[in-house]
Amino acid sequence: MKFQLVINMERMQPDISMDEVMRHNLKMVQVAEEGGFESVWAAEHHALEMTIAPNPFQILTWFAAHTSRIRLGTAVVVAPYWHPINLAGEAALLDLYSGGRLEFGIGSGAYQREFDRMAGGLKQTEGYKYAHEMLPAVKALWQGDYEHDGTYWKFPAATSVPKPVQEPHPPIWVAARAPITFDWAVANECNIMTWALTRPFSEVETYKQRFDDALAKHPEAQRPQFTTMRYSAVCASDDQVTAAVDACIGQLGRFQNLFKNLGGVNNGFPEVVDLGELSSRQEFSRDTLRENLVFGTPDEVISKLKRYQALGVDQFTYCASYGLGIPQQQQSLELFIKEVMPAFEDSQSQATGS
Repeated sequence: MKFQLVINMERMQPDISMDEVMRHNLKMVQVAEEGGFESVWAAEHHALEMTIAPNPFQILTWFAAHTSRIRLGTAVVVAPYWHPINLAGEAALLDLYSGGRLEFGIGSGAYQREFDRMAGGLKQTEGYKYAHEMLPAVKALWQGDYEHDGTYWKFPAATSVPKPVQEPHPPIWVAARAPITFDWAVANECNIMTWALTRPFSEVETYKQRFDDALAKHPEAQRPQFTTMRYSAVCASDDQVTAAVDACIGQLGRFQNLFKNLGGVNNGFPEVVDLGELSSRQEFSRDTLRENLVFGTPDEVISKLKRYQALGVDQFTYCASYGLGIPQQQQSLELFIKEVMPAFEDSQSQATGS
């Protein structure tokens, strides 16, 4: 099992220095590269301080200039916010600048608040239709002249300039939760990203079963990669685990606001909703979060990750961004590299054939 990093520029309150956050992110990526992480992912979000990511390609180009090996992924570009020609060219330019390190992740978007501002009020539940039309258009533009007459975009013949370095194109990733998305991803030979949020391990098992079902429906398709993400914290003591859980609860109050459109956003800072008032409130108890998320001492984290490995997860995505303080994020990542990753070195060597 290999490892990926999700790290976002995030500010939970305005007195946090933007410069400090920016430099922290780069340091985390450089530490991850030196420690053997396979890839780092950058999100796309707009007008939100808790995920400062108006263009993932800009973020990844900056990372590319200060790294040499780690792969650079978009998780994800939101199809309804882009034009196919623009998206194909931006992605290919990053692949060129990075020496062929782009992992191209595309999805339908998460927050209705953003759709109201970026896509004219389009319903978030309709976003997947744009992704389904966008991906084949981008792949065609990467190959050469192509004209498009679709439902959402129409344009005369054009091509991507530049072309990607990787042939026939960079690896493609799709964020999947519903069975229809797994089926579409496997049929189109896209790698799959999953996120069980705060739900128990059984949710990951459900996603893996949907992946296996899609593979069975498409025996002709090459098997893609299956990944899953969790908020992660490796801690030296129980007190530090408690602090990580507390930070996560604060972030989740903002995330649920955005995910379910429950509250306001003031100057980019989402209001915190009361998790205890939600129908899913049992998911957010401290004991449940400590159990379901990848929080704990090194031995606890290794034990949890062994379940993911046994399930058949190809790459585990370590999410560092959930409101934890900067020193604590750095300490956790360093402990993960030093104390946890060595327990999976045999599986990584087998995966690379070394």
